[in-house]
Amino acid sequence: MSKRNYIIFTLLINGIVPWVLYVWLSNYMSSIAALTIATLVPLIDNVIHLARYRKLDAFGSLMLFTFLLTLVLVLLGGNEKILLVRESLITASVGVVFLCSLLFRRPIMYYLALRFIGNNEFAVNWNYAYFRFVMRLMTFVWGIMLTVEASIRVVMVYQFSTEVYLALSNFVLYGFIGAAVMWTVAYRRYSAAKFIRIKQNNILQRE
Repeated sequence: MSKRNYIIFTLLINGIVPWVLYVWLSNYMSSIAALTIATLVPLIDNVIHLARYRKLDAFGSLMLFTFLLTLVLVLLGGNEKILLVRESLITASVGVVFLCSLLFRRPIMYYLALRFIGNNEFAVNWNYAYFRFVMRLMTFVWGIMLTVEASIRVVMVYQFSTEVYLALSNFVLYGFIGAAVMWTVAYRRYSAAKFIRIKQNNILQRE
């Protein structure tokens, strides 16, 4: 399977397929039952990946975490305000996962990138201090963006009416996500060019 097809397959199995399955099944059963069944898709993919590579898949595990958290929040129920806050709690939890991963030897952004790039050279790049800095900075920025976005939408739930919140919340969500994506693309180009120069200089010094 080519790298492009592999990325598409991963996104489909861990993100799009569970969501489509949930929406479709919701027409025939309770939302809890539909969500439970949809959660099985990334769970099975994680089990297969674990059996094949003897390690958990970072991207699949992250998607599974969000689905399981959604299921827990659905089971908890609550009033209208709580239901509106629920989505932001999921985003905030993912942001916290990003930030907490900075406390470990390798941040989650490294494992997410490794899943999609998947070559030995990428893993070897961890030996360079600048590469480690880039992975940690990207993880930090995404963690901050997700938690700040979630915090703003939680405040909006209690400051605005439901109608106003629903009209504005997606602008906040996609605004933050869009800004994070654009920053990532721009910074990746800059850091990749700088990293190539660092590696070339390192080779020259060895010679």
